[in-house]
Amino acid sequence: MWWDATLWTIAIAMILIGLVGTVVPIIPGLIFMFLGSWLAASIDNYQQISVFMVVVIGILAALGAVVDWVAQSMGAKRAGASKLGIIGSVVGTILGIFSGLWGLIFMPLLGAAIGEFLSNQDMVKSGKVGFATWLGMIIGITIKLGLAFTIIGLLVADYLI
Repeated sequence: MWWDATLWTIAIAMILIGLVGTVVPIIPGLIFMFLGSWLAASIDNYQQISVFMVVVIGILAALGAVVDWVAQSMGAKRAGASKLGIIGSVVGTILGIFSGLWGLIFMPLLGAAIGEFLSNQDMVKSGKVGFATWLGMIIGITIKLGLAFTIIGLLVADYLI
């Protein structure tokens, strides 16, 4: 009995960490949500949460990972980002994690712009690359949040029904 409560606590913690991870770039949010869902379903041998639902959640998590990567990459590529621009975006994202919400939102843009400027010394192009990379990131986060709340809704509905 206490073991089940411990496993449920871990499963719920993983799902909540996953929800946070949809916004914090270093945490694979939807993957955590899938793993937490799978753990929750396996606690009672898939009686409350079905195997079908775990598979659906796994597909949504995989879709979210692909969409996140494609959205940010397409934003950078459409603006003609150089390797330094893309590296700058990654560095900005990592530094943004340590500088609060403001940093999470704007450091990838600043990093991409600085990296691009170091690559080609063109301020206008650097700004475009920074903005396009940032916009791709925002689109990716928005889609991941939608998928995360869909996963939570599916879990609750499957558990209650």
